[in-house]
Amino acid sequence: MTLARKDRINLLLTQLQTGIYEKENEIAMALLAALAGESLLLLGPPGVAKSMVARRLKYAFAQAHSFEYLMSRFSTPDELFGPVSIARLKESDCYERATEGFLPTADVVFLDEIWKAGPAIQNTLLTVMNEKLFRNGNREEQLPLKLLVAASNELPAKGEGLEALWDRFLVRLICRNIQDENIFRQMLCQSETPLASTGTAVSNSTQPPIDFPIQPNEYAQWQQEASRLPLSPALLDAITHIRQALQNVALSDSDLTRRVYISDRRWKHLARLLRTSAYMQGRQAADAEDLLPMYHCLWNEPEEISAVQHIVWKAIATPVLQALDRLAQAVRADLRACQAHKALQKALREGDHRDDDLHIADGFFYQIENHGTGHTYVFVTDFKRMPVRRIAELRQAPAQGVIYTDPSQPHRRIVRMFSPDWKQAVQQEGVEQVTLCRDDTHIYINGVAFKMRRKGSAARNPATGALADTLPGTDTSLSAKPVSSTNYEAEAEAICTRLDELVLRIKGNTFASPADLAFADSQLPAIYKQIALTRADIRKLLYNE
Repeated sequence: MTLARKDRINLLLTQLQTGIYEKENEIAMALLAALAGESLLLLGPPGVAKSMVARRLKYAFAQAHSFEYLMSRFSTPDELFGPVSIARLKESDCYERATEGFLPTADVVFLDEIWKAGPAIQNTLLTVMNEKLFRNGNREEQLPLKLLVAASNELPAKGEGLEALWDRFLVRLICRNIQDENIFRQMLCQSETPLASTGTAVSNSTQPPIDFPIQPNEYAQWQQEASRLPLSPALLDAITHIRQALQNVALSDSDLTRRVYISDRRWKHLARLLRTSAYMQGRQAADAEDLLPMYHCLWNEPEEISAVQHIVWKAIATPVLQALDRLAQAVRADLRACQAHKALQKALREGDHRDDDLHIADGFFYQIENHGTGHTYVFVTDFKRMPVRRIAELRQAPAQGVIYTDPSQPHRRIVRMFSPDWKQAVQQEGVEQVTLCRDDTHIYINGVAFKMRRKGSAARNPATGALADTLPGTDTSLSAKPVSSTNYEAEAEAICTRLDELVLRIKGNTFASPADLAFADSQLPAIYKQIALTRADIRKLLYNE
């Protein structure tokens, strides 16, 4: 029977996980790391099946050999790489090690308590992990190593020269005890229960039933073909987003931020892991959805994991979020224009002609002529409902308001009356809280009078006295109602379709654990809520609901 590559990997993962509980993430990421030729670090207390992950991975590969060793401060290179060959030393005066049965001949290696290794072992491991080379005497040997798994219950100590070794562990996983009580009970009751399909007992020390182990020639061919897969533009954009966000990571339990350092070497190895992930799932290019479990490669301390996971998710969802934000801004702009139009028409019906000769910009702004650079604007609706100030006395208390930079046009400043939604709309630096009122010819900002630009007048820069340029796209018509030619409902439907397709691709990721998928599901309601709010605004705009 011939299986597609993705189906075969899924079957292999299922069989490797037989008899091990709540280790889907560890097994999946270990297999992906092995297929890409990367290294894996398991961080956790004793007794959480860290060694079992490495032992199981050996059975994924046909004719594979394993090597495992518990490190101590007294471990010597002979114990890992083999003793010096006395025969070779006598015969040809060559200092070579007899490596058979030791790390240099193993496909899968497990090193427990890795940080206790001495400098001689650490220095040799650097080349073993990165280049898969071992210098034996006067020659270099290419190693068959597919996966090196290391375990520890602590991070490497600072200032002991372990940074280079730590950086070479691309995948870093936190191992925990079984969390689900039902699964814990299953583990207690399993105890060497024979499998109905094979009649053999499965425990933490026996071989799982593997139907299609990966052959040596397949492994070499897969690595070669995976290395040629391109990285999609969407994936490259997502990586750029992650790199920028990692410069300033906010931790959930602290008001402080930190920079999470990722070396160029780790990014290069991560690209290989992404290509391998896409190739094993039968795709022609690595795409953004391959990033979902890759937050395991992008943290340096455990307290960073949650923040990094959110950064990775946002990078994956950015194209959808950006399209939704553009649509929401456009709809809100048209809504504001319609509200301005209604305010003007209401004023005319009520005989309020105070503002008939004011210049209207973009359909829903009045321009404040001598404030700042001359590009300060106030919403028509806000200006009309401001408290009125008389020359002799202030008849009404000033209203609270804000001045902020327009996100869509950074050279423009916006004056707004306070409303419950303005904080969300202008969450940025440089927001100034002010008091506002008006009379027939001025707006008063913090009690200072500024003239309003009128039809046919040219706004001047108050600092230079020069004429301020009119913004592109301004509309000086008193009562022109903006009409958008955009099909907002179709745009909203297209965004929903894009989101649904992204969710399907994410859920089809072979190497994403149930916990990763649950996290992605937990982030979706916020997006669906934003879509619903935008659709509600579209209905207000189109159907006056």
